[in-house]
Amino acid sequence: MAEINVLFLVPARDFRDEEYAEPRKILEEAGYNIKVASTTVRNIRGRFGLEVTPDLQIEDVKHEGFDAIILVGGPGAQEFFRNMLAHQIVNNFYNAGRIVAAICIAPSTLANAGILKGKKATAYATELMTLKNQGAIVSPKVVPVEVSGCIVTANGPDASKEFGEAILKLLKEKAEAPQE
Repeated sequence: MAEINVLFLVPARDFRDEEYAEPRKILEEAGYNIKVASTTVRNIRGRFGLEVTPDLQIEDVKHEGFDAIILVGGPGAQEFFRNMLAHQIVNNFYNAGRIVAAICIAPSTLANAGILKGKKATAYATELMTLKNQGAIVSPKVVPVEVSGCIVTANGPDASKEFGEAILKLLKEKAEAPQE
């Protein structure tokens, strides 16, 4: 089996601890390699005190070598809403057929990057209008996790485990699919 590499894009401050920790735990337990990117390589701190040391800066992110990118939410995730480099990275992963996932308010970065047009998606309640305005299909009822092709979105911290499991399922399906 080929090595599976997953990149987390984490805000430099005020990310939601569980939105990072739960999916990471699920993917590490499956034997996948995890790297973390942020706007700094200094220690970053979650909203509730979780400290993470990023492996690389956002400027050094390349989609080659990674099977998925996961954008972590929390108040700090707003730093990527209008960040053109973050949008370019998301588009590069998406256009290369990689899995692109975002939780909480982070799906707004995907929407602003233009990859949610015509896709089912969800996000934290405050961001649903942004998703709709950017052409996403948003369910009228609260949906914790949406999977649309290679895109996974989730609505917040309570969905962290289900979000991680949905990403794991997609990664396994892609790994088992015949290579072109």
